[in-house]
Amino acid sequence: MLKLIFPELQLLKGVEIKDGKSHKDNFYHTLKVLDNILPHSKGKLWLRWAALLHDIAKPNTKRFNAKQGWTFHGHEDKGARMVPNIFRKLKLPLDNPMKYVQKLVLLHLRPISLTNKSITDSALRRLLFEAGDDLEDLMTLCQSDITSKNKDKKIKYINRFEDVKIKLRNLEDRDKIKNWQPPIDGKEIMKTFNIKPCKEVGILKESIKNAILDGIIKNSYQEAYDYLLVKAKEIGIIEK
Repeated sequence: MLKLIFPELQLLKGVEIKDGKSHKDNFYHTLKVLDNILPHSKGKLWLRWAALLHDIAKPNTKRFNAKQGWTFHGHEDKGARMVPNIFRKLKLPLDNPMKYVQKLVLLHLRPISLTNKSITDSALRRLLFEAGDDLEDLMTLCQSDITSKNKDKKIKYINRFEDVKIKLRNLEDRDKIKNWQPPIDGKEIMKTFNIKPCKEVGILKESIKNAILDGIIKNSYQEAYDYLLVKAKEIGIIEK
């Protein structure tokens, strides 16, 4: 029945072994993640859907490498792109709930990667910026995704995760990145250089955003404007 109603989920089931190397059963892993998240998601139906779909693209991205074993590179990006079609087939809402699930599926590996001790403020800022108001739910999903049966390993990951939460909280208190918008938008860029909508406007907007997130310039109008003039000159656009 599952194969008919929700084939993408059914495809997660099973373990493949090659050269003595195997991967976990992603179907039962998904059910465990869903089970883990239930106590923390009362009234949050779509957070539970994010848990159900977070690894949905693993069958599509599964590859075997003689050194690494089984890999699923890019399953978060592929999974996010699968979400709209799954929601459409299951007659689920295609507006904010779908976009919310899509965002969590896309970002669900990011907090895990931040458990590295050498993590930079830039990487933390980007996560704050991209997750926005959904950061807490994303962290809940990621913590629920820790399903190792090795007790010591699980405790180590959870402790590192708590450190990341503290770093994110401190950085947000200082920089106010959540739901932040760069101080200069596309309209002002077009007015400054007397140009119409074009790819260069997008390039300059992205340059300003990245410079602030990377800590190259401060989150202030004047620094952003000065930086804009420099970057525009580099691509052959002069202030009018």
